[in-house]
Amino acid sequence: MTDAPPVLAVHGIGNHQAGSPQDAAALLAGQWQPRLAAGYAAAGLTGQPVPRLAAAYYAHRLAEPQAQGPGDDALSSLTDNQKLVAAALLTAAGVPAPTQPQGPVTMPLRQALDWLAARRGVAAQTLGRVVVAFAREVYVYLSHPGRRQRARDCVAEALAQHRPRVVLAHSLGSVVTYETLHAHPELAPELLVTLGSPLGLPGAVFEALDPEPLAGRGARPPGVARWVNLADPGDLVALPRRLGDRFPVDQHAEAYVGRLDFHTLGGYLGSGMTAAAMAPYAG
Repeated sequence: MTDAPPVLAVHGIGNHQAGSPQDAAALLAGQWQPRLAAGYAAAGLTGQPVPRLAAAYYAHRLAEPQAQGPGDDALSSLTDNQKLVAAALLTAAGVPAPTQPQGPVTMPLRQALDWLAARRGVAAQTLGRVVVAFAREVYVYLSHPGRRQRARDCVAEALAQHRPRVVLAHSLGSVVTYETLHAHPELAPELLVTLGSPLGLPGAVFEALDPEPLAGRGARPPGVARWVNLADPGDLVALPRRLGDRFPVDQHAEAYVGRLDFHTLGGYLGSGMTAAAMAPYAG
């Protein structure tokens, strides 16, 4: 008897690691495994073995030198094009339009962060880190065709190596995975679970997808038997709230992963909702 294939987790923003890509993938999988075990316990699946995790690592394909600053101070280091991505994210999150007419590049990002942080009861520095990482990595991925292809190649290689029945795709990783599965339908898993996904984010991600959405709708990756989308209502990156309004997902549900842990893959793995969604396919 052979071992069951692992569940493949595709990371999101902010996961660049030192060392080789193989070491980075092993490190991330090791960090996530206990969180998945916690999720199985939270779902009451104590009698079912927790599946083994493998990681698809692509962050090294998007990494580039950046001026770093603490929290929201790093906003000043964003390029004008990256600020457009940040503005789209904050607008989708409900930040009101400025009272004075101005373009997205001159949108007062720091004031917008302060407004959103106060509304959510989260430190502006915490939100700032997420916004800056998202703006940088999403812009690099979508605007550099070579890097975009190499990131997709990393996911395709992991799919071919592990042949998982279940893929958990988080944050920007859901975008990379979505495009990879369209390009490689022969590698499709039975179950795709997108976690904290920005696939439907207008003005930054949705319109730039490959394949291009038609009539305001994205296409289902061919070969995927079931698609579940989970999003924490407080997740700044999971916008718009209901991915099913723009894509043919089979189930959309809210997974509460915590006010301070609102966009980490570990937070989603620790949710019983994730475990319940994948358990029938991960035995």
